[in-house]
Amino acid sequence: MQRPDDSPDPNRWRALWVTLVAGFMTLLDVTIVAVALPSMQRGLHASPASVQWVVSGYALAFALTLVTAGRIGDAFGRRRVFLLALAAFVLCSAAAGAAPGIELLVAARLAQGVAAGSLAPQNSALIQQLFRGAERGRAFGLFGATVGVSSAVGPVVGGVILALAGPEGWRWIFYVNVPVGVLALLLGFRLLPRVAPGGRGRLDPVGVVLLGAGILTLMTPLVLAESGGLTRVWWLFPTGLLVLFAFARWERRVARRGGQPLLEPGLLTETRGYATGAGLAALYFVGFSGVWLVFALFFQNGLGFSPLMSGLAVTPFAAGSAVAAAVAGRLVERLGRLLTVWGLVAVMVGLGTTALLLWLAPPGPAAWIAAPALLLGGLGSGCVISPNITMTLRDVPVRMAGAAGGALQTGQRLGGAVGTAVLPGLFYLTLSATHDDYHEAVALSVGTGVAAMLCALTVAVRDWRRDRDGDPRCPPEVSHSHTHAGQH
Repeated sequence: MQRPDDSPDPNRWRALWVTLVAGFMTLLDVTIVAVALPSMQRGLHASPASVQWVVSGYALAFALTLVTAGRIGDAFGRRRVFLLALAAFVLCSAAAGAAPGIELLVAARLAQGVAAGSLAPQNSALIQQLFRGAERGRAFGLFGATVGVSSAVGPVVGGVILALAGPEGWRWIFYVNVPVGVLALLLGFRLLPRVAPGGRGRLDPVGVVLLGAGILTLMTPLVLAESGGLTRVWWLFPTGLLVLFAFARWERRVARRGGQPLLEPGLLTETRGYATGAGLAALYFVGFSGVWLVFALFFQNGLGFSPLMSGLAVTPFAAGSAVAAAVAGRLVERLGRLLTVWGLVAVMVGLGTTALLLWLAPPGPAAWIAAPALLLGGLGSGCVISPNITMTLRDVPVRMAGAAGGALQTGQRLGGAVGTAVLPGLFYLTLSATHDDYHEAVALSVGTGVAAMLCALTVAVRDWRRDRDGDPRCPPEVSHSHTHAGQH
């Protein structure tokens, strides 16, 4: 039974935890598989290029689906799309775990990526729908913690599963999603609110094609980076930008004619904080996503750590991120963009110090010497991802929350794709130039990730100064908490 708009859902916090568990699974699957690639390759007798598609194919399908799935959720109902996508994710996880060969495994991962990309934007949209005011900030804080921690703990969880499950342990990386997903599906069916769709049930097919073509064109060289994609098909980068420019022109035309664009142009030009937050997220994820592969390469190949020990070495970052993100959700209304400024400074100092320590410290205790710096970086990261999601999405009208959340996560995935292609590539180039000096390679690669975060800091400082100086387009932080709360 649908409630009045001004009546809060009594199940909202329990429903939030259901969506967070489902979202955690889908985001964890971006990084957890990386530590299992060697055992997959041996078990399936696959080539390095084909097994790499287990990771890159999932990331590509995930990114391609986000905005369109968010718009479908806005138009046809977020609860319906969430439950269908979660059911598909569970089935695809089981298929990936049971795959007898690399071809079927890659196909299952592509389908799993589509399901994950369909589910992800419903999470942020349901928060917009269920929560208001200060509660919305706390809910986005938990959502931001889920985004940050799921990426950071992937290597740890993957290492634990491989250590416990034996030679075929890589299959359990997928199987573990099945019982958790089934439980989340049953609880979601019971707890998620039945709310009438916000749109008229029509999509923008030309916009879908243009956006999909643009993202596919931009990401193809990145997902093929290990096989020389950055040099062989570099021309796809300017082509992709041209296609995305055509997409933006088309969306403005649809909006001017009174139609329903896939992504409202007003999100970038009229919605306070959205363009800034989306740009900051994309820049931050270049460094944030790329450093995990670099750390895994350094600890496993350079220091001889097992996958489990490699994951445990970066646990301080994950722990700091989880704690800080939960706290930051309560502070964002009071501090606003200043919170992300200080968070970026902390994560840059933490990762920069980690890079120096791993470069200069003796190989044996290097990981443990760097632990306090990683903890500082994690605390800073928790004050970046969570508050930025809150400030980016809180003024988005609820009727377009799905598409807006999908576009934000698309920027994160694109930034992550750049980072996971460029930083490990730089790591290998440095190894070649320095005759396998792993310490110099990790320092240079992580330092480059910090440089990308410096660009994000520049964006954050500019936005904070604009707020502080009283830009008329940017009223004070707290007053906007309720601006669009009732737009269903």
